[in-house]
Amino acid sequence: MASTRRLTQRDIARMTGVSQATVSLVLNGRADGEVRIAPETRDRVLQAIRDSGYVADPIARRLAAQHNRIIGVFGYEPVFGVGSAHFYHPFLVGIEEQAEAQGSDLLLLTSAPVVDGRRRIFHEGNRIRLADGCILLGRSLDPEDLQRLLHDGLPFVSVGRRDDAGGPVPYVGADYPSAVAELVQQAAALGHERMAYVGEGAGPESWADRMSGFQAGAAATGVEIRHERGPDLAAVLESIASSGVTAVLVEEYSDAVALARLAAGRGLAVPLDLSVLTLGQPTRPVQGEPLQFTGFEIPRHQMGREAVQVLTGLIDGSGRRPQRLLPCPLVEGATLAPPRRRRTSRKQGNGA
Repeated sequence: MASTRRLTQRDIARMTGVSQATVSLVLNGRADGEVRIAPETRDRVLQAIRDSGYVADPIARRLAAQHNRIIGVFGYEPVFGVGSAHFYHPFLVGIEEQAEAQGSDLLLLTSAPVVDGRRRIFHEGNRIRLADGCILLGRSLDPEDLQRLLHDGLPFVSVGRRDDAGGPVPYVGADYPSAVAELVQQAAALGHERMAYVGEGAGPESWADRMSGFQAGAAATGVEIRHERGPDLAAVLESIASSGVTAVLVEEYSDAVALARLAAGRGLAVPLDLSVLTLGQPTRPVQGEPLQFTGFEIPRHQMGREAVQVLTGLIDGSGRRPQRLLPCPLVEGATLAPPRRRRTSRKQGNGA
């Protein structure tokens, strides 16, 4: 019976009449010191791989195509955790679908230790170089990791927009500024003159982008705005109610659910007394039955697919647009309406 063991460098050297060191140099696509590989020698080694019948083997793929068709996936937070699995699942589905469509395998990089509460890509024994490139997932990415990836020239793509880290960072992100600005404009068109942003609005790029869209929408419409931070949502609601705010845009979906529940406890109806708009899907567990919130969806599935496309282009040199922002589809929902006082004044005006 014919042997089916994996092809080795020693086998290739014996088949081509060259040294194993020469095969190693060809395998790594480089010369060592003063040693130069003649083009005909390199071609002979590659031809031996093609003729050997082991082309599907990862080593043979590297010899023949200079990459393994393996895509790494690294999460700065657990992507299958109890609180995060629901949020990350569409990203992973998109990544898997596109990888399958182009004949690539996925390598989930999970061995990185947690340092100061965060995972770090580069650690002793890391296996990131087993992959041709890597897709990065996480609310915030470590700037030092990004700088090293850029410096070392390892192809990577962030799912989510990232600021420069010693150079432009390849990413596929969501166009939060445009979506949030459009929500502000919709609320203003219904008569809301005072609005509040509830959330951090700074730190990770995704939060900063939402805030920039809120400010841009306010500047375009002339509405008055406030910025309210938690974690005491009862105090946030009190501040909102006392300041005459009639519409709130909430950064975290679960906070919107809690805020609507607190409003009901104070006798405030959503959306008649207070319109509540959400800025994406839940990133942590939601307690209780949520309302049909007005807001937008993050194109998570498409972001995953296009991240693989961008990474593949970086690996083979054919890529264009290594930085992409995808539109966020608006959700009509049932939590945005004209403020009650405007409804009352219109009714009185119509009867005059």
